[in-house]
Amino acid sequence: MNIQNKTVLVLGGWGLVGNAVIRKIVPEKPKKIIVTSLRKEEAEEAVTKLHEEFPNLPNDYFIPWWGNIFVRYDFKDSDRISLLDNPETRKILMQDTMEELNDDILFNSSIFKLMSEFKPEIVIDCINTATGIAYQDLYTTYRKINKLIQKDPEKNEIIAETEKLLCTLYVPQLIRHVQIMYNSMNQAGTEIYIKIGTSGTGGMGLNIPYTHSEEKPSRVLLSKSSVAGAHTLLLFLMGRTPDAPITKEIKPTAAIAWKRIEFGEIKKGGKPIEIVNVPFEQAFELKDKLQLKLENKFPSSGENLKCVFIDTGENGTFSRGEFEAITAQGQMEYVTPEEIADDVIFEIKGGNTGHDIINALDNATLEPTYRAGFMQHWAVDKLDELEKIHNVNSVAFELLGPPRLSKLLHEINILKNIYGSMQNICNQSPKSLSDACFDYLKKNEKLKNEIISIGIPILLPNGKQLLRGNEIKIPPFRGENELELNEVNLNNWANDGWVDLRENNMLVWQQRLKSIMKEAESIHPNDTSSMHVRTKKYWNNFETIDIGKVVGWIFIKEEKGERMKA
Repeated sequence: MNIQNKTVLVLGGWGLVGNAVIRKIVPEKPKKIIVTSLRKEEAEEAVTKLHEEFPNLPNDYFIPWWGNIFVRYDFKDSDRISLLDNPETRKILMQDTMEELNDDILFNSSIFKLMSEFKPEIVIDCINTATGIAYQDLYTTYRKINKLIQKDPEKNEIIAETEKLLCTLYVPQLIRHVQIMYNSMNQAGTEIYIKIGTSGTGGMGLNIPYTHSEEKPSRVLLSKSSVAGAHTLLLFLMGRTPDAPITKEIKPTAAIAWKRIEFGEIKKGGKPIEIVNVPFEQAFELKDKLQLKLENKFPSSGENLKCVFIDTGENGTFSRGEFEAITAQGQMEYVTPEEIADDVIFEIKGGNTGHDIINALDNATLEPTYRAGFMQHWAVDKLDELEKIHNVNSVAFELLGPPRLSKLLHEINILKNIYGSMQNICNQSPKSLSDACFDYLKKNEKLKNEIISIGIPILLPNGKQLLRGNEIKIPPFRGENELELNEVNLNNWANDGWVDLRENNMLVWQQRLKSIMKEAESIHPNDTSSMHVRTKKYWNNFETIDIGKVVGWIFIKEEKGERMKA
């Protein structure tokens, strides 16, 4: 695509790769660039330096934005540990991550607010998402809970630590992050999304020698790799979603360096490392137990650690020895941020660098085959043959899911059994359809019992009575055994997984079938090209009904669930 005059959002714009991307993309003449970072001072510092480098650009060309994009907007400037320690905010974090995505969660998220404000056509995500999620370290929380249980099973601290554990689970956070990114970009009209991913190990394997004092290989480090892989597969799915932006991921498999080489203070977590002066006379005697955290800390000498360092951005500040070791041949080695930025810009402009992992997965996955497509007809014919031999209708077992699939299949099956053709169904009044379906089920006790036995209730025509079995799939059980019964809930549940015999649902079915027939009849009879699939012949000239084809059409047209890639 053409970058000129487009709004570009660079997530992690202060960081090593984000900064390189911005500097490389400026010559492409975007309309403006939003530069984000976790901290206010980082975003503003990045924008100040960019204006110094590009003094001829307008003052509002680079726009700073800061905060944690993984939480709601009200929490974006808060420390995550303080959010977890506060019972009220902790419960909100749990709900934002674990509940079904709803308007409250989506509209209050940092990402949605950011996207809504700037509506970027191009999003370049340089945040190390895997690190941000996986390095919360749920293993430490687990150990705390385990100790509390052993110490006192009734202690209330267990509740707080368990809630923290729920807030640090990796996969739910990642899923929610991708859900919000997708919905926010969709509403903002974003055209392309490029993620700078990670392998988690700088391209090395399970034999990676670098850990954070854990076992080798580090579980926390492997958690990062796991999250990074899961993230790629979720982006792979986003790239197969018709209304999503074009989705790409560049995944460097080396250390990324560098931002600057200087002499100065060495900082950890944004704070200088203080030098403590401990005389040999104060050496500890090694006996009985080793205390990891001192009750009385040694005083600072008043000096901070200063040395020559190489700044590798988010990956850390390294000494010469450290940098030389990890970039040595046969170790992580390294790639420059400018090379990554070049790939990003080339991919945005429509080029093919060969480094887009989403495209690589598209080409490497085993797609549907000609043989399977050919044999699908044989399988359906065999199923049809056995149905006639055994005098049954093979409709739905509710083993596949979702319950809506079973509900739709059973509804159209009942209408098919009564009326035979689409046209006959459309020629009736909704009330007569409702009455006929009810009478049909009263006379066909076997079918009625099969429907309710797989967890699909039957809502009777009056809308006030529900025929159900021991189990119902909708609404799903989520810890509460009794739910409020109102008109909104009833309609939602009927839509999602109840056979609905009410008149208004019969009208919906008539509208669907009319749309199917209109779509097929709009194809000119002389058009025998390969362009059309769902012709009159596909629909058996509307004389008989294949229930699976009808529900497949509903999933494509109503649910917007069409596959877009092989």
